[in-house]
Amino acid sequence: MLAVVMQEFGAPQVLEARRVAEPEPGPGQVRVDVAYASVTFVETQVRSGTGPFGRPPLPRVPGNGVGGRVTALGPGVDPALRGATVVTTTGGTGGYAERALARADDVVPVPPGLDLRDAVALLADGRTALLLHRQAAVEPGEKVLVEAAAGGVGSLLVQLAVHAGARVVGAARGDRKAELIASLGARPVDYSEDGWLDRVREAAGGPVDLVFDGVGGTIGTQATDTLRPGGRISRYGMASGADAAPDEAALAARGVRALVLTAAPTPAETRALIGDALRLAVHGTMRPVIGQTFPLASAAAAHAAIEARATMGKTLLVVGDVDR
Repeated sequence: MLAVVMQEFGAPQVLEARRVAEPEPGPGQVRVDVAYASVTFVETQVRSGTGPFGRPPLPRVPGNGVGGRVTALGPGVDPALRGATVVTTTGGTGGYAERALARADDVVPVPPGLDLRDAVALLADGRTALLLHRQAAVEPGEKVLVEAAAGGVGSLLVQLAVHAGARVVGAARGDRKAELIASLGARPVDYSEDGWLDRVREAAGGPVDLVFDGVGGTIGTQATDTLRPGGRISRYGMASGADAAPDEAALAARGVRALVLTAAPTPAETRALIGDALRLAVHGTMRPVIGQTFPLASAAAAHAAIEARATMGKTLLVVGDVDR
């Protein structure tokens, strides 16, 4: 089968498509014929070897999220799963391939009415956005700033906050992303321009109640200045490559609360979040924005596009046909 293999850390070009042996499912595992594989910013950091996630053993096939059809079962797996169309995590490796292994307990059936491509786009970003939204407890009438609002998680946070009745400002870079943000019901602001904080306050109608900070760095630090006294900030990412570094003492003096996900969801909680995200998509509460797709053999180009900030919404690898 075809897979993308990484034998060293470095630039996107270390991702090489090659023929490898097909994986065989062990006890409690299934094999999925992959139609789409998710590509995440975190995976680009792991590939570079310079991010906060350490250096996993090599060689490896990257990829932690796939969607497709279950075609083989390991011992102890419910026979009813054979032939099911599913999305699943893979345990952190093996997703950039024509066939991937997953724990049967991690498999989530794709509900009727939802395209498999959309389900894969929601696998990681949907559960993350839903978890952050629930933790932040967005209320009707609140003013909410979403950074990187044209990204995979950011675009979903915008939709969830709009659906909750909030007045949402979406910050991103460039006219193309501004158009997307406006189409999702938020007021766009370009945070690459001088005076962007003033434009956030103007668009929000005053200081904001809540900031979703998935960028960190200078943008995340500056964004805290838009918060009202007693506001809150949800910190969940560092797309800039660095953590935000606000004056924590000053924030505390203003009564600003920092919301941080201190514990990862259990496997059962993760599966439930994915299921909830898929059902919300079926009902139209949120829809994934799939900005670009790449063939499996072009995984390096997908990584390069993400690192160049040239992507919008979710990036997927197109691997095979779910109906094959």
